[in-house]
Amino acid sequence: MKEPAFQDLIPDNHCYGCGPHNAQGLRIKSYWDGEEAVSTFTPQPFHMAGPTDVLNGGIIGTVIDCHCICTAFADAYRREGRAIGSDPQLWYATASMKVDYLKPAPIDQPLTLRAKVVEAGPKKTRITCSLYAGEQECARGDVLAVRVAWNH
Repeated sequence: MKEPAFQDLIPDNHCYGCGPHNAQGLRIKSYWDGEEAVSTFTPQPFHMAGPTDVLNGGIIGTVIDCHCICTAFADAYRREGRAIGSDPQLWYATASMKVDYLKPAPIDQPLTLRAKVVEAGPKKTRITCSLYAGEQECARGDVLAVRVAWNH
C-alpha cells in the first residue's frame, strides 16, 4: 500500500499547487522513491501556453516549486525522525527559485517530477528538481527552501 502523499500530511495546506484543501488548485502529490521525491502531474487542457499542445511555463514553475517545498518538509521531518505534520509542526517557504526551460512540455500526457535534496541544514534546504515527459527532461529547477515560524 502506498504511503500518504507529503501534501496530505502537512496541516492546513491550502496552497494552489499542492494543497489538498484547495478545490481549485493543482493538488500535486509527492512520495519518496529512495532518496528522490517523485510526483506525477497530469496537465489539463486549460493549462496550455500560447500553443495549445504545450504546458504553460508558470504551471511548470508552480509544480516544481511545490514539489520541492514539500520535499523540504518531508526531508526535515525524516531527519528529525518524526512523522510529517507531527508536533511541533514545521513550515517551509520558498526563498529563491531558478527554473531552466529545456524543451516544451507536452500537455497531452502525465509528467513526472523528480527532486533531490542537495543541501540540508536546520534553517535552509536546497532541492533540485527535473520535470520529464517520458524520458525527456523538459525543465530543471533549483529551489532554496527556508524554515519559517508556524503561526497557527
